Amino acid sequence: MTVSAIKTRVSELLGTRYPIIQGGMMWVGTAEMAAPVSNAGGLGVLTALTQPTPEALAAEIIRCREMTDKPFGVNLTLLPSINPPPYEAYLDVVIDSGVKVLETAGNNPREFIAKAKAAGVKVVHKCVAVRHALSAERNGVDAVSIDGFECAGHPGEEDIGGLILIPLAARKLQIPVIASGGIGDGRGLAAALALGAEGINMGTRFCATREAPIHDHIKRALLDASERDTRLIFRSLKNTARVLRNAISEEVVATERRPGGCEFEDIRPLVAGARGKVALDSGEVDGGVITAGQVVGLIDDIPSCAELIERMVEECRERLAVAQAAFN
Repeated sequence: MTVSAIKTRVSELLGTRYPIIQGGMMWVGTAEMAAPVSNAGGLGVLTALTQPTPEALAAEIIRCREMTDKPFGVNLTLLPSINPPPYEAYLDVVIDSGVKVLETAGNNPREFIAKAKAAGVKVVHKCVAVRHALSAERNGVDAVSIDGFECAGHPGEEDIGGLILIPLAARKLQIPVIASGGIGDGRGLAAALALGAEGINMGTRFCATREAPIHDHIKRALLDASERDTRLIFRSLKNTARVLRNAISEEVVATERRPGGCEFEDIRPLVAGARGKVALDSGEVDGGVITAGQVVGLIDDIPSCAELIERMVEECRERLAVAQAAFN
């Protein structure tokens, strides 16, 4: 069964049937993840920095095109670093490959946005504060994805949930707003639309699908987790990240709470990205840091991407009809 399309400024911007985005996720945003989401009517997103080089990203884009004829995007997260990756070379690959949607996060360099837009690429910027969203709008992005405190990854340091951030952003921005964080079913999609967003971005929920390129033991851990089974790490370092509760994240939190605090070097061996990738690949749940949002509490099955999206859209339609009926 294919349910009716959802037409918003976001779906029109992306060229998709539904305004549902699979957010860029390190180690997960490969063609195996992005293509099924796009085929199901959403926007699949490749994660540029999951690929070790710009040339590898170009090859991954080709692979994704072999798996879908629908639109998909590329995430490029720009973070301060002593030895930064060749960000502009990755951007050039996106442009030269003809990808039409770029999801950016982290820093918001005006020159990168201008270069992408000059090449006809639509830019969606992820941020965790309304003031950052306004800055991105001034810099020319086409839409903003606003991350509430519930989200996986980096929710910022102000601890503001989506029920506040989404309507605030929708009120203050002229460009479309995409709700991100804490959404995993049709009720969340309906709520986002009611709050003024014109689309949603999901990461953790797409990890618990049959196509997600991670070990089944990790998917099962997401399925078994409750809304209380995430941890905030790096709080003491002012670089908060929300991850799944496991032996590693508990040890990180305990280290940060030691009298006298901790330095990053104290926890570096625990939080190494390569260690997290091994955990995702091997299924060793306690093997490394596993990024996950509070939405794990809403996950009760592992469907295909198509089953998940169609179910969400139908449930969204039903919940909005129930709400409307209250006024009849």
